[in-house]
Amino acid sequence: MQMTLRAIDADNWHACVKLTVTEEQKENVAENAVSLAQAAYEKQWYPHGIYVEDTIVGFLMFGTDQETKRVEVCRFMIDKQHQGKGYGKAALMKLFDLIKIRYGAISFYTSIVPKNHIARKLYESAGFSMTGEVMWEELVMMKQIV
Repeated sequence: MQMTLRAIDADNWHACVKLTVTEEQKENVAENAVSLAQAAYEKQWYPHGIYVEDTIVGFLMFGTDQETKRVEVCRFMIDKQHQGKGYGKAALMKLFDLIKIRYGAISFYTSIVPKNHIARKLYESAGFSMTGEVMWEELVMMKQIV
């Protein structure tokens, strides 16, 4: 499997907004179109497509939160057609490599909706742990990038 993270641009934004999660997951993650609009106006966010070969299978967005000054992944989703194939954890590993290149060794954050047990399990399997903080009504998780 050849997985890559590619910046969302004029060539792939339309494919990105077509990605979707299951009905049950929709309350846990923002629509990709909303994330792309946010990135257009808040330049500290970097939206990327998750690709396997030349097929976009997911979306993520990372950057520095202006309120906390923390580097975080604020959006992460795998399209419902591609879930259960190990793409989520593989994409996080690719993201960690990208974060290390861009920012060096840092504390890297995310947050999850409390009842999203699948996301919690995924993030924990990739090395995130709970910080004990609650922000934006979500549980904060952190991974040390070394």
